[in-house]
Amino acid sequence: MNPHPRRQVQNPNGKLFERVKNIVCVSRDVAWGIWVCLYHAQQDFMKWLVPRAYYKSLSGHIALVTGGASGIGRLISHKLAKLGVIVIIWDVNERGGQDAAEAIIRDGGIAFSYAVDLGSREAIYIAAQRLQAEVGDVTLLINNAGIVFGKTFLNSKDEDILKTFDVNILAHFWTIKAFLPKMIVRNKGHIVNIASMAGFCGTSRLVDYCASKFAAVGLDEALRAELHDLNLSEHIKTTLICPYYINTGMFAGVRSKVAPILDPEYVANETVVAIRTQKELVILPWWLSIFVNLKYFLPISGHTYMARALGFSNSMENFSL
Repeated sequence: MNPHPRRQVQNPNGKLFERVKNIVCVSRDVAWGIWVCLYHAQQDFMKWLVPRAYYKSLSGHIALVTGGASGIGRLISHKLAKLGVIVIIWDVNERGGQDAAEAIIRDGGIAFSYAVDLGSREAIYIAAQRLQAEVGDVTLLINNAGIVFGKTFLNSKDEDILKTFDVNILAHFWTIKAFLPKMIVRNKGHIVNIASMAGFCGTSRLVDYCASKFAAVGLDEALRAELHDLNLSEHIKTTLICPYYINTGMFAGVRSKVAPILDPEYVANETVVAIRTQKELVILPWWLSIFVNLKYFLPISGHTYMARALGFSNSMENFSL
């Protein structure tokens, strides 16, 4: 055996070549990314300017709307039915869901209603199997159901916090798991998550609600990334809707200094437009996106002061459940 084995000599030029190669590859990808950003920014602007030019047909889709018995869920259901969509309403309010479905049928549409406790994973899975057997495969899923208690953190009951998460976010997981596999098989699908501005900015007396909506924002963004990574994003879309307070009675007593309390008809219209134009994110009203982005540039103490001065973080002071 050779007592003096030859040492392996590393070629410094090889390391330099690898570094240069990596820099070139990253620079190419960044340049392409900038072009993609500019292209899609132009597309989003055109969708906002002339949305009708980008409308896709929804006729023949089977849409499930959770919390469709009242509020914007009911309005969205009715508007989709007018576009030739078969609408299924899930709501814990059985009578309200039936009334909403019957109103659609009287107007010439097709609708079905199921009483479903969206705070129960088992109830969701059972209802999903029944729906698929009796109606067909859902191709348009609208996760709209939500609840709010509006109490300070220490006054929030444990069971209320759990209920908030069960309905406002965990139900999204179970509905998506129930219907996404068939969307993949059919190579056709659209998932809409109705979140809130509370998914971007924390508000007093809404700690549990904001946390659930922050989770909904994260779910939508991560799911979109995963669909893209799995080469499914061309035919399966996601849309995130983030409105300010809506005048549906859910936030009775809320006061707003600057941003308007939104009309339910307006939010429902914008949601349907977003579905038809396949927009990924809608903030209502749109100019609140400026405040959202400022959050990442201002000092935390400065942003906290501005949020209170503009009436965002303390808007729940007069809330009544």
